[in-house]
Amino acid sequence: MKGFILPLALVALVSACALPVSQKPASRAALASTSLPAAKAFSAPRPQPPQRANRDIARDFLDLHFRLEGGTTLPVFTRFEQPIRLRVAGAPSQGFQRDLNQLLQRFKHEAGIDIQRVSSGPVEITVQAVSSRAIHRALPKAACFVVPNVDSLAELRRKRRSPDTDWSRLRSRDRLAVFVPNDISPQEARDCLHEELAQAIGPLNDLYRLSDSVFNDDNVHTVLTGFDMLVLQATYAPELRTGMTRSEVAAVLPDLLSRLNPAGDSIPARALPATPRSWITAIETALGPGSALNTRKRAANQAVLLAQELGWSDHRRAYSHYVLGRMIQAGDPDLAQRHFQTAIDFLGQTPGSALHQAIIRPRMAAYQIARGNGEAALQQINPVLPVASRHENAALLATALLIKAEALDLLGQFATAHTVRLDSLGWARYGFGPDWAVQAKIREVAELRPSTN
Repeated sequence: MKGFILPLALVALVSACALPVSQKPASRAALASTSLPAAKAFSAPRPQPPQRANRDIARDFLDLHFRLEGGTTLPVFTRFEQPIRLRVAGAPSQGFQRDLNQLLQRFKHEAGIDIQRVSSGPVEITVQAVSSRAIHRALPKAACFVVPNVDSLAELRRKRRSPDTDWSRLRSRDRLAVFVPNDISPQEARDCLHEELAQAIGPLNDLYRLSDSVFNDDNVHTVLTGFDMLVLQATYAPELRTGMTRSEVAAVLPDLLSRLNPAGDSIPARALPATPRSWITAIETALGPGSALNTRKRAANQAVLLAQELGWSDHRRAYSHYVLGRMIQAGDPDLAQRHFQTAIDFLGQTPGSALHQAIIRPRMAAYQIARGNGEAALQQINPVLPVASRHENAALLATALLIKAEALDLLGQFATAHTVRLDSLGWARYGFGPDWAVQAKIREVAELRPSTN
């Protein structure tokens, strides 16, 4: 299931970074109060092929398919053995159908999985578009989720304690339902579709050690990656079948991955250690709802200490510092920036970490805007733009463009700033949704500017 943790939202950016509230120029004030353009949409996906050794990917494949997030071991491999038909029910949000069709095309062309959309009759997958409130009533900590052997929330309520809806007891995949909110931003709905449909047809686990996958609860990647598509392609390879044990799957994976991903045979193995439950618990406490701020700060600090004690230098060490920086940013912005820089330093040693860095840099750029340093803000924010675009993250792209516009204003480049700000609006509509959310983001970033009084 996809949880509430959304690192890209830049939560409390203003209160965390700003000096005294700025005087907003008339152009920005007008921009925040006028009608907004239609949401923009990304064109053809540009996933990067996996950049890791097949030996490491084989280990990931086994842990993704034979474990659940809580640690439960699954005795057999499962997938759909029959053709997959999918029906959309409920009231989908704007742009939902386009994003779903694009995702199904990706499944077909990148993973060789042909899912047929139908409007009636029996189906293997039902995608239910319902309200967030209905989602939360069914599963309070989830933004969206997938359940086996049901096709509606009503059936889920009837079967809540039934073995039919227990993933640990699943021995074959016949019928599933994906529940997606219809009152969230287009990007959030798309992200739910990618993660939940991928888990409906493929792996059920998430692994924090994966830096290049949506099968990771850090929510860094929001659309399926090249690694994810390789995992799904392998899942439906003829060498595998439902009912195989872990050892049986492990025996055929080396040749299977060599066939599907020959480049992975020449890449040296770089197996990362497993992620202990203590670190996961600390991260979940720091970022999850329901805990007091001091409790969340202590948990974030504990995650940093654990990562240090474990000797990590990968993206998980960086993520620990990023989370702690977020927790303390409002009270100690200078120390938060040092944690963000530490995260960037570790990521600089980690191949394929451009998106991880791009998530951190807006907070560092916002800090510079709040101190009136436009040039330093541009140095932080400019690298974010192509990365956000490549990874189809409109919320990140819109935020970065708005911050860039503020930096250009600080440097007296008002005409260019206005053009950049206008360019952000369509992406903001996709990333943040309704007019009020977009206008709130515009005001939030504008208020980073130091007072001119």
